[in-house]
Amino acid sequence: SDGRVIGFEALVRLCPPGMDPMSPASFIPLLEETGLIVTLGEWVLRKACIQGRAWLDAGILPGIIAVNLSPSEIRRGGVDERLRRVLEETGFPPQHLELEMTESGLMEQGEHAETFLRSLKALGVRLSIDDFGTGYSSLAYLKQIPADELKIDRSFVMNMLADQADGRIVEQVVALGHAFGLEVVAEGVESA
Repeated sequence: SDGRVIGFEALVRLCPPGMDPMSPASFIPLLEETGLIVTLGEWVLRKACIQGRAWLDAGILPGIIAVNLSPSEIRRGGVDERLRRVLEETGFPPQHLELEMTESGLMEQGEHAETFLRSLKALGVRLSIDDFGTGYSSLAYLKQIPADELKIDRSFVMNMLADQADGRIVEQVVALGHAFGLEVVAEGVESA
């Protein structure tokens, strides 16, 4: 409400020379299919932590820096080891880092999701469930996972003023998140 920056998300965009920027929807699936998403994911994590450390050293508190984890990275394993290594090497405080995972990507993990998330929480980072409302939205699942935040999918937020059903969904997800003690972020807010 006071205009302070409280956090941001590190995103990748591909801008080939002499061409229009490419949508992540066009290159991320290829990176996931080939396994290169793990290399890209670690590169983005490292760059975000290096920049965050530089801001802290300059006396600028960046708030929270969010970095996405793809379902492929989670499936391939080793996320906690890569995260531990990057945090140690960059000196970025884990409490300023948030890892975002899609609801559907976590649901793929089944019973292993809770163990996986607890291993990340043990490193001191924040956890965010991205695109909430587009997957299975299991309430039993939601109460078991050690998340800090829910991000309501932009498809609901962008139409919530024109579509009563979307408005009700947003309203109820906010109430649900707060009932579980989670912060709630609405993606896609583009006007006052």
